[in-house]
Amino acid sequence: MNNFLQNSVFFGVFISIITYEIGVLIKKKLKIAIFNPLLISMALIIIILLIFHVDYDTYESGAKYLSYFLTPATVALAVPLYEQIEPLKKNWKAILAGIFAGAMTSALCVLVLSLIFKLSHKQYVTLLPKSITTAIGMGLSEELGGIVTITVAVIIVTGVIGNMFAENICKLFHISDPVAKGVGIGSASHAMGTSKAMEMGEIEGAMSSLSIAVSGLMTVVVSLIFSHIY
Repeated sequence: MNNFLQNSVFFGVFISIITYEIGVLIKKKLKIAIFNPLLISMALIIIILLIFHVDYDTYESGAKYLSYFLTPATVALAVPLYEQIEPLKKNWKAILAGIFAGAMTSALCVLVLSLIFKLSHKQYVTLLPKSITTAIGMGLSEELGGIVTITVAVIIVTGVIGNMFAENICKLFHISDPVAKGVGIGSASHAMGTSKAMEMGEIEGAMSSLSIAVSGLMTVVVSLIFSHIY
């Protein structure tokens, strides 16, 4: 069985899709935020690799094909944005200011925590892209000399937390404007947060989609500057 898995080209793709579908079913059944399909999928994949003694490189050699869809999936988020173009035109200054504030806050939090916990420079730059989409974050982490695999894990955890708590945080701080909700969620928790924003409303989803792209660009610039601070 182990040899079959080792030699299967699409083993990584297969278990990634299957475990994600299991996660979706569990989320629908239990309806509890912590049971995020992506989080469940990650846990199940780790268990499968350990049980069958399959090393990560073997899994990744097949699963890497899924990553090819990251960029077009991110670009596809422009569709809901186009459908809500009027709110964007009306509030573009506030939207850009909000996204910039999100990018700066993310970088400052990483800087402060790195100082508190005395992280190395490599660990520090690994965490800088935590709030942007994986497609951009992986390239940025590699460019800064970070640990790309940890960056991916941190980005996923950030997204899961945003997906779980975004709506509750908006209620806690009495954030009722749909544009503000979308900008906050998208700039803080990228695509996974955006999926929650889309559940909250069309405007929230559109503004969050915009925030992913613009926040990604701003974070690249901000991270290059912050990488020289610590």
